[in-house]
Amino acid sequence: MGFLGQFSRTIVPSNPRKIRDKGGEGFVLKKDWKTAMMDASTQIDMISTKLLAILVPLLTGLSFAGLCVFGLQVLEKGAISYGRGYSRKTSVGFEDLFLFIPPGRIAEIAWLCAAIAAFLSFLVLGGFRGSLLVILVRLAVSCGLGSLMLLAPSKLLTVMRQRRRDKINLQLVDALSDMSNAMRSGFSILQAVEHIAENGVHPISEEFATVLHQTRVGVPFEEALHNLDSRIGSEDLSLVVLSIETARSTGGNLAEIFETISKTIRARLRIQERIKTLTAQGRLQGIILSMMPIAIGFALHVVNPGMLHPFLTSPVGIGTLVAVVVLLICGALTIRKIVNIDP
Repeated sequence: MGFLGQFSRTIVPSNPRKIRDKGGEGFVLKKDWKTAMMDASTQIDMISTKLLAILVPLLTGLSFAGLCVFGLQVLEKGAISYGRGYSRKTSVGFEDLFLFIPPGRIAEIAWLCAAIAAFLSFLVLGGFRGSLLVILVRLAVSCGLGSLMLLAPSKLLTVMRQRRRDKINLQLVDALSDMSNAMRSGFSILQAVEHIAENGVHPISEEFATVLHQTRVGVPFEEALHNLDSRIGSEDLSLVVLSIETARSTGGNLAEIFETISKTIRARLRIQERIKTLTAQGRLQGIILSMMPIAIGFALHVVNPGMLHPFLTSPVGIGTLVAVVVLLICGALTIRKIVNIDP
């Protein structure tokens, strides 16, 4: 208030009708009150404009710095939570596959893959070309795509577990036949399991060997079978475990039960292969339809790079590309849901 008051008194004197003439000795009538007020307002507006020109970038920079600090804090907390919870759970899942990877190593690999994916995505979207807003949008999209790589360990674990389950289901048919023949020869159930562990193929021999090891260190046989069932997660194996428990409690003939289950699983596998054959065309169509927009976009970029330039240099174009990717993923998942038929 003091500065503005002094400034206004300098521009507009107490006598609104007279202003001192710099070259004279007295007061002369130079401007009227309205003109003086307009000059004062003009000078005040100029000073305000200069102040705003200084304060706006300063406040913007401070806000951006605060946002960066907040983002780093959230990223740090997320990294700690990821290392303690998610990676530890994934490490336990890999242990069920007899792959002993420390949780810290899983977190390091996941963060490295996320950083590489974010960097490559940023370069593909155009890098530092364009305005600041476009660069920030590219950076946000690249960070989002890179964060998806943090889910890669669990997805890899799911794929590996499914492949291991399929192998065990295929090997379970022959294993049950061998166990049935062994029990007809006078072997006990533990001896039949030991026979598969010693003479079977990987990975079912490894799983049966784990059952034997648990029983030798004092774990009840039924509990060891339940541990086997929880590690594999196979419906066929669950049927075998349930049949063994029922036969041991009621005194049934396990040799005949194993032979019957073996025939049932073999028929089920035959139906599954038939379904895969009938749905092969649909799965192939889903792959082609999902990859076609990507292939067309790459071809256009090679033939005429300027055609895709607006999609890579404007926020609307980048948002459109992100929407296309999301819709492609949703379409691929929908087609996959349709063609996957449970027998």
